[in-house]
Order: sequence, then structure tokens, then C-alpha cells
Amino acid sequence: MAETGQRPMDLLSKSLNAQVLVKLKGDRKLRGRLRGYDQHLNLILEQAQDLTDGEPLELGTVILRGDNVILLSPSSKAPPRKPKGK
Repeated sequence: MAETGQRPMDLLSKSLNAQVLVKLKGDRKLRGRLRGYDQHLNLILEQAQDLTDGEPLELGTVILRGDNVILLSPSSKAPPRKPKGK
């Protein structure tokens, strides 16, 4: 888990209205703003993009069935670290 004592649904709740990356069955990847979810991991993404085939394909608002979701990654709030010595 991301932090000690943090439950998965807490992490989802903190990710509402933020960019997330979702990996689905069939090697599909989507990115979008998480607008809602339920206990079955059904998701609503706004401004969704399909990243599967390289060039992002704009999808708009989509509803994803939870049993197709393999992984959901919230966006990082911290900027990427620069390598030391550069």
C-alpha cells in the first residue's frame, strides 16, 4: 500500500478529481480524471484518453466496469526528482 494504515478505498477517495492511469484487461491503458467509483471498482473517467497504441486517442467521459480493471495508479503530486550530480 502507498502509506502505512491507508486502505485502498482511501487512496481512491484522495484521487477523486485527479488524473489517474488505469490498466485494463487486454493490455489497454487509459488516462483521465477520476470523477467517481464504487465498491466494485467501477470507475467514471472524464477527459479520458486511450494510451494503448502510442498516440493518445481522446474518448471523453467513460464508465469502466470494475472487473476489467487490473491497476489504477494515482498521479504523483510531487514533481519528478532530478538525478543527483546534474
